[in-house]
Amino acid sequence: MRCIKIGSRASRLALVQADIIIGLLKERFPHYSYEVVKIQTLGDKILDKTLDKIGGKGLFVKEIQSALIEGEIDLAVHSMKDMPADSPEALQLAAITEREDPRDVLVTRNKISFEALPKGAIIGSSSLRRQAQLLSLRKDIDIRAIRGNVETRIRKLDSEGMDGVILAAAGLNRLGLQNQIQHYFEIEDFIPAVGQGALGCEIRRQDEELKEMLAAINHIETYGAVMAERSFLRLLEGGCHAPIGAYGKKVGGNLVLSGMVATIDGSIILRDQVIGSFDDYEAMGIALGEKLLAKGAKQLL
Repeated sequence: MRCIKIGSRASRLALVQADIIIGLLKERFPHYSYEVVKIQTLGDKILDKTLDKIGGKGLFVKEIQSALIEGEIDLAVHSMKDMPADSPEALQLAAITEREDPRDVLVTRNKISFEALPKGAIIGSSSLRRQAQLLSLRKDIDIRAIRGNVETRIRKLDSEGMDGVILAAAGLNRLGLQNQIQHYFEIEDFIPAVGQGALGCEIRRQDEELKEMLAAINHIETYGAVMAERSFLRLLEGGCHAPIGAYGKKVGGNLVLSGMVATIDGSIILRDQVIGSFDDYEAMGIALGEKLLAKGAKQLL
């Protein structure tokens, strides 16, 4: 029986996420064998520069996608927030599994709340989206660029004397580190990154066998919501070079899709929302992008 080789970044979180996908597949297809292939990406190698300075979030997926195209692996597992808006023509995003908590969270050195942070508190984040929205809530915050995996960023609270770091709730939950969270930023005030909390399964377009298998673990509600967010991102041509966020959620038969574009200093944040038939998710992403462009988003980008 076929052994399915699964490409993953080598961080503990990435390997946990690969194991989640393997678990879902094993449950339905136990007669296959599964092997994880660790791949170091350029984004993992260059840790002294922020992503917007070295080419954007695609740096976490390009080597994995190349391995997939070359047949070195059969399936790539990605954090959807790391995925550029467009993928190589030879590849297909065949499944997105059920989304974890999409919110951003604050981890603080002395386990104090966001409201209790002292004036001028130093907060670590390399995300322009997080920076803009944080400064819109607290203009006195001193934001410092910070890179590395989840555990490394938490350790930097002590090693670099930071008061807090902003991370994704999903990653902390998957690593069993929920007890580190001191504050959840609610989506109304702090729109997540496109695809945040969701895992994507990418394959070669012609791999019909794996395509059928992945259809069994695809979560329709998450897939539609994330594809709407990606449609929004594609229209605005955003990556890591501008503060952009979007979040979609199925409510009844509708999709509620919210988006934001901001200046890096958070002095201007454009937000809007569209509600429409869930079946029209890609068109809704475009509609939301056009609403923000009409408000002046292009000038901010």
